[in-house]
Amino acid sequence: MKICVFGAGAIGGHLAARLAKGGADTSLIARGPQLAAIQAHGLRVTTPEETIHVHPRAAATAGELGPQDAVIVTTKQTALPSVAAAIGPLLGPDTSVSFVMNGIPWWYFDHEGGPHQGKRLPLVDPGDTMRGAVGVERTLGGVIWSACTIIEPGVIQVATKGDRLILGEPDGSLSPRARAVAEAFKAGGMGCRVSDDIRQELWLKLIGNLANGPLCTAARQNIKAMLADPVLRQASLRCMAEGIAIARALGVTIDMDPEARLAASGGTAHRPSILQDLDARRPMEIKSLFDMPLEMARELSVPTPTLDLCVALVRQQALNEGIAT
Repeated sequence: MKICVFGAGAIGGHLAARLAKGGADTSLIARGPQLAAIQAHGLRVTTPEETIHVHPRAAATAGELGPQDAVIVTTKQTALPSVAAAIGPLLGPDTSVSFVMNGIPWWYFDHEGGPHQGKRLPLVDPGDTMRGAVGVERTLGGVIWSACTIIEPGVIQVATKGDRLILGEPDGSLSPRARAVAEAFKAGGMGCRVSDDIRQELWLKLIGNLANGPLCTAARQNIKAMLADPVLRQASLRCMAEGIAIARALGVTIDMDPEARLAASGGTAHRPSILQDLDARRPMEIKSLFDMPLEMARELSVPTPTLDLCVALVRQQALNEGIAT
């Protein structure tokens, strides 16, 4: 299977390494030092279980790679306009495009079947640029559970065991194309399954992002250090409860014990991706991770006082550093 990973950051690099290890004809769209390192030395990913060293093809432009069977987009939401402008040469007649990204995706209400069916989300897809470039008919949703960090160009460290990827069609069908992509990942040792409710999977991940991301970023601390503070731990629980309330107001079934969820994540010293972006002075995906859920909350009359405060503090951090959001 010919698969291109568009975006060679920590998550994209990890996924590309798994695909290449499993025997897929794997390529990446990368840039800068990461592109140069992968071209010269390959891609090295260290996990708690193993070290993977592979040599996928890496290119700066889609035109160098041509049409693919599948594309996996792993950029930040802030990069989607540039992805939309560049992805065309990768798309053949039957190419699927999986968006493995954090936050609320641009296609969220397509085939949703509820009162908001078909609603556009200009906050995360201004001008429908991604909708026009890719289209919902090609789109697969994706959720990745993996704590990854780029240690140096071409080298990625994975902090978590049993990493998993979940794919799903916006209409909930268990399609052959989704199954084919999942099998390519499983061949490389990545736990991967196809869900018939990808929105629920998105919210299960997003609720954790809402509980940890704003507070870790405002405090500039990793998850373990942040949750060690009793006041911040209670604030994290309130953020989680507000996220659960938003999801349920949208009709998403969430069965979650907030205390158990914090206990499961509280032992990791991982710095959330949005904090990594602040540390590196990269554009921060505040819109998809935080602003979009809060916009939904306002439309649904769900109160979110703790999240409102925490997200405002995150935005101040970005403003203080002159970072785009």
